[in-house]
Amino acid sequence: MNGDATILGRTLARALVGLAFLALFGAGAVSARTARGTPTPVISAVGEKLYLSGVLPSGAPLRGERDSGAAVEGLRAACVSCHRRSGLGASEGRILIPPITAKYLFRERVLQSDDPELHGGETLPPRRSPYTDESLARAIRAGVGPDGRRFDALMPRFDLDDATTAELIAYLRQLSGGRVPGVGAETLQFATVITPDADPARRAGTLAVLDKFFGTKNMFFRGESPPLQSARNIHYRIKRDWQLHVWELHGAADTWEQQLRERMRGEPVFALISGVGGSNWAPVHRFCETEKVPCILPNVDLPVVAEGDFYSIYYSRGVLLESQLLAHRLAASDATGIHRVVQVYRNGDIGAAAAAELHAALAARGLATIERALPSSGSPRQLAGALKDVGAADAVVLWLRADDIKALPAQAPGAGRVFASGLMGGLERAPLPDAWRAATEFAYTFDLPAARGVRMNYPLGWFAIRHIDVIDERVQTDTYYACVILAETLGPMLDNFVRDHLIERLETMMSSRILNGYYPRLGLGPGQRFASKGGYLVHFTDAQGPKITADGPWVVP
Repeated sequence: MNGDATILGRTLARALVGLAFLALFGAGAVSARTARGTPTPVISAVGEKLYLSGVLPSGAPLRGERDSGAAVEGLRAACVSCHRRSGLGASEGRILIPPITAKYLFRERVLQSDDPELHGGETLPPRRSPYTDESLARAIRAGVGPDGRRFDALMPRFDLDDATTAELIAYLRQLSGGRVPGVGAETLQFATVITPDADPARRAGTLAVLDKFFGTKNMFFRGESPPLQSARNIHYRIKRDWQLHVWELHGAADTWEQQLRERMRGEPVFALISGVGGSNWAPVHRFCETEKVPCILPNVDLPVVAEGDFYSIYYSRGVLLESQLLAHRLAASDATGIHRVVQVYRNGDIGAAAAAELHAALAARGLATIERALPSSGSPRQLAGALKDVGAADAVVLWLRADDIKALPAQAPGAGRVFASGLMGGLERAPLPDAWRAATEFAYTFDLPAARGVRMNYPLGWFAIRHIDVIDERVQTDTYYACVILAETLGPMLDNFVRDHLIERLETMMSSRILNGYYPRLGLGPGQRFASKGGYLVHFTDAQGPKITADGPWVVP
């Protein structure tokens, strides 16, 4: 083994050990003093608008000025831009943005190692006197701390009147305070959502992984665990059990949000983890945004794309990402002979949304599309009819499930190009008829099987040790890593179990992951909600087996 390979092997080994520790011991560990909780005070509407949007009571944009004379305005001047939605701060390299919630502002700052109540505020500055309303108003306006120390040059100074300043301080006093639903003295409550149209095999596989992960995590540290201290008096974390609620929805989609609200009232949870959707996840997404509940990496191939939404984190855009990959390929120079794109999908399935996305993308490039919607169920004859007039100047795009892929006409059409959805068709196991295999390119939003093989040893080994039947490898792997990512995120939060902070920490930590299962890389910038952003176009390279080869580099469309 050469030197680089040795280093990589050691890095992976350390990562595996770290993941195992987090999965079994560290996740969700907190201070024993957590979650006594107090009622949440009334939120200052004026202060909230200032903090989140940078809008003054008059409707004018908030304006701040730095020591250098540079001005910031509107959203760029809003507190949320630096101190984050939770108010618990952030760090970027050597730049530390301190927390500005009441817990940190209005008490004397001591060394973190001496005060377990301040655990989780990893961006704390040195000791200082506690703020009062008066000294905090001076800090906002003049950029001077309670002990007279001037702030960093990045912190703007705001010329606010007394009433507006008081409203902002009132908002900071309640920010990330009060009782958090689903956070108890000894447990953290989570739910997973299963929609009625979810695939039964995916449902079974997902619940098997969740059940084992939660059970494995909770089997350690049973009984009393005394708070340990090091020589520096650092209070070690005390574990809380995770409890999982399975929220199975039923009936029409327009009733799902109400069902979720009723479940939340009966079983308050801190966050949603994983879950399985079918053709419609929008009601679940809306519920999470309305109720401000994090939804972490659900198994859905048609997620909701809504710029500005905060609480739902997805692995990728699913079939919508596939549409963008196909649009990129059809706009390439080697597709100049294509004059028309014929899209085939079944009504009521996610292919309809994917076809609409591709239609819009190609229309912007001046390329015509024809959508041929088949009934929600039907015979192979319908497929043949949808393709009968396809010619050499056409590209065919198949937004079809494996059963339809298998039932394609024995003779491939005379199309210039043939594309298919990898997610819908079964990826490298898509049952294409022999005549179609050489002609068809698949959108493939994952790392290639050979490249991800080493990474997959860990989740597959975990499944084997825990006697989990692998029903759907990708979905179960994604479920497993959703749990691992949640564990990695919760561990350093200590007693700051704030929903907004959970999302912020997910943004921070996901880009540093080494092991991502099916994905070559995951990452979230501030405000991004899709962790994997690219993919390949691939084709089969053997007569009948699952071997595939990429038709070009990884593309982020």
